[in-house]
Amino acid sequence: MTATRPEELRVPVPGGELAVLRWPAADPAAPTVLALHGITANGLSWGEVAEQLAGRAALVAPDLRGRAGSRDAAGPYGLARHADDAAAVLDHLGLDGAVVAGHSMGAWVAALLAVRHPGRAGRLVLVDGAVSFPLPPGTAEEDALAAVLGPAMARLSMAFPSRDAYREFWRRHPALHDDLWTARLDAYLQRDLTGTEPELRSSCVEEAVRTDGAQVLLDREAAAAVHALPCPAVLLRAERGLLDQPQGMYDADRLAAAGLDPARVTVLAAPGTNHYSVLLGAAGARTVAGLLLEAPAPAA
Repeated sequence: MTATRPEELRVPVPGGELAVLRWPAADPAAPTVLALHGITANGLSWGEVAEQLAGRAALVAPDLRGRAGSRDAAGPYGLARHADDAAAVLDHLGLDGAVVAGHSMGAWVAALLAVRHPGRAGRLVLVDGAVSFPLPPGTAEEDALAAVLGPAMARLSMAFPSRDAYREFWRRHPALHDDLWTARLDAYLQRDLTGTEPELRSSCVEEAVRTDGAQVLLDREAAAAVHALPCPAVLLRAERGLLDQPQGMYDADRLAAAGLDPARVTVLAAPGTNHYSVLLGAAGARTVAGLLLEAPAPAA
């Protein structure tokens, strides 16, 4: 089954509205999953996961404040603000105890949602995110953000003469291999653009990205959330990094140092994936979809 095109909802939040994409389920009684994207992404990053769900669950993916269709929702920004916005989406849809997924920065937001709004999330699927580590001594926050995000950060200050030029920019990204290029990936990337040719720019509000990125790196509340979850969670880690380097964000040593509570967080690996393909590629998205559909463990 091929996923239908998502409908777009508008959900009021303080300071404006969020654009929220919704892929319906084949059965109205099927569960609904709330899915939260990464730091410079948008809701269409979950399109391949919707394809792999094939209507077995409804998937709801907002453009977070300061991105794409939610670009005009005013600041202040920050991970806690996104978590509160996510709770507002759940309120709008009348959902409690939902399965909540987050990729990259969205995983920190999902964990904060569970902690700040107990009972709203019944289970979390954290995709290559939510676990914080201290910066190496002497590393400036600004340098760390640019080094980690690479081209994704650099594009925020760039103008593109055409949509094809933007497409070619992303084709040079080391983590986006040729086998990832589908109509769904292209639609996700093109959703980011604002303006008209020959002056197209990323829709991401740079202040939002810098504020959120600093909190991913340094915020104590965000770092503590995964250690205080009131609901079960799975952390799915990609084998390779954001720039497809052999060192992924999370390996055995880093996770051991993080001291995750195995009673709260189950760690699984997604072999052969990098930070992007674990969500955008068919194999990674199939794994994510399977985790979203997994029945919760029975109460002890």
